[in-house]
Amino acid sequence: MAVATVTTQPLHKPLRKKPLPAGRPREWYVSHNRRLKAMRLAIALLDTGVYQPSSADNARIRAAADRLAIHPPSDTTCRMVRALLRYGR
Repeated sequence: MAVATVTTQPLHKPLRKKPLPAGRPREWYVSHNRRLKAMRLAIALLDTGVYQPSSADNARIRAAADRLAIHPPSDTTCRMVRALLRYGR
């Protein structure tokens, strides 16, 4: 009878974060971080079964942010999440 071997090494290397480029206007950093947050929230909603933008109201998006332990998104970020769900089909 064969015995399974347990490995303790990860299957992949963790991604290394790179610093953001210096010298950009402040608005660029704000929009960049907003896009990242919208992507994280859209992925979380897709994982929970929310596929239609019409079913992703601000309360549901903010509840997903609460589950992910990130700050509640603004109305602009909520619109971006719905746009990602709309164009991601």
